[in-house]
Amino acid sequence: MSDIYGNGIALTEKVLDFLWARQSVSLNNVANVDTPGFKSQYITFEEELDKRLTDANQVKKGTKRAVSEAIDASHSWLHTTWKESSRLDGNNVDMDQEQVEVVRTAYEYQYMLSSINNNLTRLKNAAKTF
Repeated sequence: MSDIYGNGIALTEKVLDFLWARQSVSLNNVANVDTPGFKSQYITFEEELDKRLTDANQVKKGTKRAVSEAIDASHSWLHTTWKESSRLDGNNVDMDQEQVEVVRTAYEYQYMLSSINNNLTRLKNAAKTF
C-alpha cells in the first residue's frame, strides 16, 4: 500500500502517534491541577519532523527511502516547565491553556483520521473498478 500512497500513510500514522502522546500529556496535566508542586509538561514533535523531512529532501533529493527513514527516525520530546509558577503550592498547570490544547489536539487527531480514511476509501474505490 505504501507504493500507492508513497509515505503518506506512514507519515499520518506517525503524526497520529505524536498527537496521542500530546493528548495524554495534556490530560495528565489536567488530572494533576490540584497536586502541590506538580510541574506541567508538554510534547513537541513538529519541529523535529519538519527538520528531518527537510534534510531528507535536500541531502538525498527526497527519495522515497530517505523520506521514509526521516519519518521513522522522528521522535517526540517531553518537556517540563520548571520555572513558571504563579501559585503558592508550586503547581504551574494553567487550566485554560490545557483545555485549549486538549481541544486543539482532538481536532488535529480527527483531521488526521479523516485524512487516512479518505486515502483508504479512494484505494478501495479504485480497487472496485478492476
